[in-house]
Amino acid sequence: MIKDYQSQKELRDHYDVCIVGGGPAGITLALRLAGNGRRVLLVEGGGHEYSPTSQNLYTCPSTGLEVYAEETRLRFLGGTSNHWAGRCRPFERSDFTVGPPVHLPGWPIEFSEMERNLPAAMAIVDLPADSGFKTINATLDGADFEADRFLLSPPTRFAQKYAKDLEETEGLDVFINCNCVDLEFDSKTGRIATIVVADYGMHREKVKAKQFILATGAIENARQLLNSESLASGGIVSKNGFVGRCFMEHLNVAMGTYILKGDQDTDARQYFTTDAFVMEHQSGKGNVTASLVSEVKAYGRMAAIKDFFENLVCDIGAEHKIEFITKFECPGDGVLGTLIEQFPNPDSRISLLEERDALGMRKVNIHWELTPADRNTIKSIGLEVAKCFAETGLGFVKLDECVYDTSLPLKVNPHAHHMGTTRMAASPEFGVVDENCKVFGVENLYVAGSSVFSTGGASNPTMPLLQLALRLADYLNQQMGPAVGRYSGTHEFVDFPS
Repeated sequence: MIKDYQSQKELRDHYDVCIVGGGPAGITLALRLAGNGRRVLLVEGGGHEYSPTSQNLYTCPSTGLEVYAEETRLRFLGGTSNHWAGRCRPFERSDFTVGPPVHLPGWPIEFSEMERNLPAAMAIVDLPADSGFKTINATLDGADFEADRFLLSPPTRFAQKYAKDLEETEGLDVFINCNCVDLEFDSKTGRIATIVVADYGMHREKVKAKQFILATGAIENARQLLNSESLASGGIVSKNGFVGRCFMEHLNVAMGTYILKGDQDTDARQYFTTDAFVMEHQSGKGNVTASLVSEVKAYGRMAAIKDFFENLVCDIGAEHKIEFITKFECPGDGVLGTLIEQFPNPDSRISLLEERDALGMRKVNIHWELTPADRNTIKSIGLEVAKCFAETGLGFVKLDECVYDTSLPLKVNPHAHHMGTTRMAASPEFGVVDENCKVFGVENLYVAGSSVFSTGGASNPTMPLLQLALRLADYLNQQMGPAVGRYSGTHEFVDFPS
């Protein structure tokens, strides 16, 4: 049942599992575990709808590259699935067999651990299990790029699709406007004894459970751990440790423009780096989208003025004369877009500030930067795409100078794919959680979502994070043994294959 903690202070004395965060990972775990007879609490800091009071708690500064952290996340039930575009692609086998060319290991689990949960993850986001991940164009000739394969979810809005399940699944309590403000670690037992939750009037209450799971996104998962003074005093979290480190994004790089040769199909083309290319260039993976601009688009309060001005400039052919004011593409321009893997870098990190938010938690700063290895990925992909376009007779590419000259500042934007701040590793020397997503040094604290990604690959993170959430639910069910007084959950969600 869904209750509003602002007005209904009806928490039970004890739960089997307490999950913090009501996004895709949290909802998946809650329904899976409750459906297997567990007494589960799901606490979501936001309400049913967007509200400034909740959203303002996501405000955080950034240094280095701009992350746009507040604008790209949503803090209400369903999380960022409320504005998710729906693109789905799973990790590849090579993501788990080849480590990154940096001084950090890759995944400590086998690809099969992900693959077995793919059908269930596809069902969760309304993708037919037998549909396969489809290409929309032919492969570029050669060993460098193949046609990208992906599927589009409707997209699934988790709070809406699973509203009935969240209301009616036996054993599941869902509280909205219920904010986790502290994790209380008992160093004698090595366990989280309680978490502290609060409403927006600062009424606080402690929650007891056998197992706790953080599922609040890469920035907030790290923030929750860093804010716990008891975890810090117990040596679980330290200034020089891995909590908050290796923040990763997918890179949206302004590669350049292109023109098609001859009578070519003008539909958008999407290509993906092959394993052979990645090995040869010691680069990350990447998607490259080649598309023609159909119209100039502008957003915000000045959209009407921008539309008029930019289209006028395109009509008279003067766009090159005003590049020092603004840069945009005109209708008919061929533009190369990207979704490129970034390697884990300990210096890209979430760190605590002294300033506190309205709930009394310390705010965080996000420092996001590129490494020489990232610049190599961008340069290698750009040069090889240009080469393949020319050699196959597809067309001609004009790369932006900063793509191939790594001494120049790079035009790069984030994709809002926050990953890696509580990375999975074989030991605490290189990460925060073990192969079962359990926080090193704590017996009953787990982390779900893309913050546990050891490497980011070049796939949208929703599908892999759902696969990992299903894997974690199965692991916890095995660890807790047969449920006592099992509930007879009959909802479709519970019946997904494991």
